[in-house]
Amino acid sequence: MGLSAVAPLWGPPGLLLAIALHPALSVPLRRDYCVLGAGPAGLQMAYFLQHAGRDYEVFERAPRPGSFFTRYPRHRKLISINKRYTGKANAEFNLRHDWNSLLSHDPRLLFRHYSRAYFPDAHDMVRYLGDFADTLGLRIQYNTTIAHVTLDKDRRAWNGHYFILTDQKGQVHQCSVLLVATGLSVPNQVDFPGSENVEGYESVSIDPEDFIGQNVLILGRGNSAFETAENILGVTNFIHMLSRSRVRLSWATHYVGDLRAINNGLLDTYQLKSLDGLLESDLRDLAILKDSKGKFHVTLKFFLEEASTNQSTDAITLPQDDNDNFAMRVPYDRVIRCLGWNFDFSIFNKSLRLNSGNAFGKKYPLIRASYESKGSRGLFILGTASHSVDYRKSAGGFIHGFRYTVRAVHRLLEHRHHSVAWPATELPITQLTSSIVRRVNEASGLYQMFGVLADVILLKENAMAFEYLEEFPIQMLAQLETLTGRKARHGLFVINMEYGRNFSGPDKDVFFDDRSVGHMEDAWQSNFLHPVIYYYRYLPTEQEVRFRPVHWPLPRPTAIHHIVEDFLTDWTAPIGHILPLRRFLENCLDTDLRSFYAESCFLFALTHQKLPPFCQQGYLRMQGLMSTESLWQHRVESRLLRDDAPTGRDLEDSSQQPGDQELLGAPLAPGPLAQSLDSNKEEL
Repeated sequence: MGLSAVAPLWGPPGLLLAIALHPALSVPLRRDYCVLGAGPAGLQMAYFLQHAGRDYEVFERAPRPGSFFTRYPRHRKLISINKRYTGKANAEFNLRHDWNSLLSHDPRLLFRHYSRAYFPDAHDMVRYLGDFADTLGLRIQYNTTIAHVTLDKDRRAWNGHYFILTDQKGQVHQCSVLLVATGLSVPNQVDFPGSENVEGYESVSIDPEDFIGQNVLILGRGNSAFETAENILGVTNFIHMLSRSRVRLSWATHYVGDLRAINNGLLDTYQLKSLDGLLESDLRDLAILKDSKGKFHVTLKFFLEEASTNQSTDAITLPQDDNDNFAMRVPYDRVIRCLGWNFDFSIFNKSLRLNSGNAFGKKYPLIRASYESKGSRGLFILGTASHSVDYRKSAGGFIHGFRYTVRAVHRLLEHRHHSVAWPATELPITQLTSSIVRRVNEASGLYQMFGVLADVILLKENAMAFEYLEEFPIQMLAQLETLTGRKARHGLFVINMEYGRNFSGPDKDVFFDDRSVGHMEDAWQSNFLHPVIYYYRYLPTEQEVRFRPVHWPLPRPTAIHHIVEDFLTDWTAPIGHILPLRRFLENCLDTDLRSFYAESCFLFALTHQKLPPFCQQGYLRMQGLMSTESLWQHRVESRLLRDDAPTGRDLEDSSQQPGDQELLGAPLAPGPLAQSLDSNKEEL
């Protein structure tokens, strides 16, 4: 999944030498699109490029796809769920609960066919990714390590420059667009005195037998730390876990990257007083000393700074010398670092300006909400490495999230470079309510990338029709027309999925009494994930998006509607869900979105200057009204029909087909009412 660090042999001087010795290598191989990494994100983009018939190549350092998963997670159990049964036959709905499959047109390439386990083995992911690449015939250069990436300015290039990639053999590749899907592959390390004595998650033994009867200190508080603890929990004397922040439980934060229940056995042993425990401290304030017996002691850095340089390790002051109940006074046999991963910036020339220089910028590349680099136009970051857009907010760092953000990037590229507008479905306004209801109940991208990707409905002139765009990056809303090729001239709706404003956080009690809302009038207080519809008369400006209210995903709208949360995440209740939604849409559009029988449309035509859209788009286009006894009687009494005109029963008994009938079932009797109806029809 991630590219390896640059080998010294192939640093810039080595590359120059190789090219000098082999002039043929200096002739670049040209591609429109280059994808770095054949992990899940790289394969997903390759699928979309191939399906669109684009010129592309994927570069992968390993001999097969998904090399990250051949080693990680170290204890082989994934924390991405594989829910094979939902009780539904709808494929899009089922993807909401399938966190491992990539998107494709082939139903055989669903992960449910590769494992029956709810939390699958990583080897099954390797096998799945290999089959995905082979079955679809994706163009991948294996055993190719890209050692250096730089820019070559050229006005003829799509983005004003080409990306020049040099591999480990010195071969040069020229790309118009660079798509980086290398993941996070560099272990995060904190520099403190004694850090050289620490073992890393990436290399520590995974055999529990190696930890029998030992005191273990784990640095970190994420899933890799707890995964490591879970593996040795039953054989150690005790495990202490140290981190600068409190533990973040995924069921409290609603963020899948926080601690998952499958790994949190140590929380039980800590709170049930079974020797294990959690401690909070900034690692940069500590030091680890190794005594003459090979044991490790935790002390404070300033004690070490106060000691003379020739003082032996055993003579350095420890916290327990001043405070005899210091929590970490017992020596440790092993100290293990489990502090997560960083992006590998080493292969990128500084001219690409990928790194912001701050602490967060050391973990993730600097990118926009469109996943394009802020420093280099045409360079996009995909997959786990793009998670800075929604870090600790949504699922963009995981397969079930970034399979949709990759698709969004592809759609942006299709419009920018090939004049293919963002896919949209144009429908009559009468189908507005049903379109929204269908999407909020089925769509997986909307559901998984809540608060990041949203559906956008663009109203047409006079609000008689609309265009439905799926899964657009909402932080780019102000640039929607430029990025999609669609026009937002007559107002728009944005459909987003959201949790309650004060319902997520490491310190939140998500199991409090009355945590759920069940009444329509209280929908705005919903806590669980639920649909929220924003209405704007005009497309928001970039300034409005940038300076939106705190904790709001979008600028303040003209009107907003919350569909009340539902325990079953099934928003199809006619009274509780659909009726309030329809009335909200009607108020925004100043129209009636109900469906009517033809007889009602006929009466509206007689009594209203403006008919509901359903009647305009159907009835007045001669698509409706079967004559009935009651309607015939009504017409006679209103003197619209002669008393000797054929009745509905007569029409049913005749061989005349409904489509052959007159608009009103029989000719209108001459008179002022008939003339008035004809006049109204012409005006409408």
